[in-house]
Amino acid sequence: MKKFSRLFDHRFGPLAVVWLLVAFTSLCTRLFLFFWSWGSLELNPLHVIGIFVVGLFYDTVVASFFCIPVALYCWLMKDSFYRNRWNRIPLFIFFFIITLILVVNAGAEIAFWDEFNVRFNFIAVDYLIYTTEVLGNIWESYNIPLIAGGFVVVTCLLLWVNRKRITASQVPVMRFGNRTIFFLVFMLVPLAGYFLVNNRFKNISGNNYVNELGGNGIYEFGAAFWNNEIDYTRFYAVNDNSKNISIVKNMLQAPGTVFTGDSLSIERKITADSAEKKWNVVLISVESFSGDYLAYFGNKENLTPFLDSLIPHSLFFKNFYASGTRTVRGLEALSLAIPPTPGQSIVRRPDNEDMFSMGNVMKSKGYDVRYIYGGNSFFDNMGYFFGHNGYQVIDKADIPKERIIQETAWGVADEVSFDIALEACDKSFQSGKLFFNHIMTVSNHRPYTYPQGRIDINPDLQTVGGAVKYTDYAINKFLKDATAKPWFKNTLFVIVADHCSKSAGKTDLPPNRYHIPCFIYNPSLVKPAIEERFTSQIDLAPTVLGMMNLNYTSRFMGYDIYKTPPANDRIFISTYQDMGYIKHDTLVILSPQKKVAMYKTDLQTGQSKKINLDQNLVNEAIAWYQGASFLFNNGKYSFK
Repeated sequence: MKKFSRLFDHRFGPLAVVWLLVAFTSLCTRLFLFFWSWGSLELNPLHVIGIFVVGLFYDTVVASFFCIPVALYCWLMKDSFYRNRWNRIPLFIFFFIITLILVVNAGAEIAFWDEFNVRFNFIAVDYLIYTTEVLGNIWESYNIPLIAGGFVVVTCLLLWVNRKRITASQVPVMRFGNRTIFFLVFMLVPLAGYFLVNNRFKNISGNNYVNELGGNGIYEFGAAFWNNEIDYTRFYAVNDNSKNISIVKNMLQAPGTVFTGDSLSIERKITADSAEKKWNVVLISVESFSGDYLAYFGNKENLTPFLDSLIPHSLFFKNFYASGTRTVRGLEALSLAIPPTPGQSIVRRPDNEDMFSMGNVMKSKGYDVRYIYGGNSFFDNMGYFFGHNGYQVIDKADIPKERIIQETAWGVADEVSFDIALEACDKSFQSGKLFFNHIMTVSNHRPYTYPQGRIDINPDLQTVGGAVKYTDYAINKFLKDATAKPWFKNTLFVIVADHCSKSAGKTDLPPNRYHIPCFIYNPSLVKPAIEERFTSQIDLAPTVLGMMNLNYTSRFMGYDIYKTPPANDRIFISTYQDMGYIKHDTLVILSPQKKVAMYKTDLQTGQSKKINLDQNLVNEAIAWYQGASFLFNNGKYSFK
């Protein structure tokens, strides 16, 4: 204990206190999450040791970053002041701020884990940018005064326990030259942590929960922040661009398709074998709507009574998969029909104007095209993206305040958005125009509140089940109201999720966490059926256009599943770093550092077993993902 105490009895002793605080708060957080996730861990003794040893390594790296301002202070402050009793004031201010950050982070990590089953990641970085929605959501979802008071109490308690360790550094004398040498040697630690460490060192297991527990949330946040846009060709396995485009073209080939672009383009003319159908289209993308919510897929809570009743009357896609884990990924797939690319969604990227979008195609056919969103369309850059890709954007700012019966930080209740959409459809019909309206719901999101009296679950309970059932109610009301409209019989209704409610699982890319429902409905236009084929979210737009027999020049990477053979069925799933490509029961994962892995996967359970690489399938995966990056970055996915 005396030797341990000497760590603090040194001019740079506060650095040891910082490490102790980081290690302690991180250990407490890791232990809490460890026991919380016990049933999903598939533990063996090596995994347990690995979680805490690797975790301590990342905690030390994080502590070195937190130490930098304290080390600067210890180095630059001259002895006469540093040893003065008054110096305790800036020292304790430093430590109060650092400790409060660590305590708040621990609470935030637990809340984030509860929702996403992972450490901080790309989603947390995005949330930091959109403070109005996120802070509003936090205030509505939690008792913030009580929690904030608890954070301050815990912070003060930790400071009191460590008070003597903090002030112990005021006793010894250390000349400036010696301080300089110590400071420069110390700075090698955070520099090594920055340049030599990455967030993949923690991947010691095939179980994703084990890997996540071995990480550190603060480090993961920093890694996501610095890698929000990732150059595919620099970090992923690559092939020749001409080879990639050739593979993609071969899989896109279908009856009535003639490629018209150059050798590095997928531009093709699509000609239907019968007359175009002048149908209206209403596309409803539902926030965080997992297939698991439907009774059809085994849910026993009766959360979607209307949508389950709609299945026998719709073209229902039984095996439909989202491309990613964020709303912007779903919107990207539904509007651009392009596989996800590493880092940010195209919706959030620069130079995303005038792209080959569903909106631009419909607009070129004379349709009124709208994107209708009950929140602030500044969030996730939705307003800019849709506004510059063929859509008129209608958001909360366009809704009269007297019409808003209930709202959260994310936006107005879904039924309000649907009422606005009905009026937009009426307006187009009255002016003799066909319409394509894309509606994005918001109610199935924390704090999970909605108007009273709509369903049999009290909104004051703030449960995800209540929010799901309310969204089901709102869609039911919208379609009932639409049946009374003169345009109803000529309107195709498409209902699809943007992504699942939870994306994490026992493996890096669990396919069952991307399984979402998709309906195409109108009794007069669509023959009811259960579509068994495995369908990617990027295939929805070209499939709908194919059902309408539209003739157009396409640059979509998705395809009309009714014009391509089942052997070509493939699914794209992704995080912001890992790109998954599923064909039949085989999953290829492309990861940074040009890593490639292949698994036999169970699409129902999400369980995967690693197998030897099939190079042909790997080349297909590379062709689609590298091809998507190439086409976007070289202006070959533009509408013009």
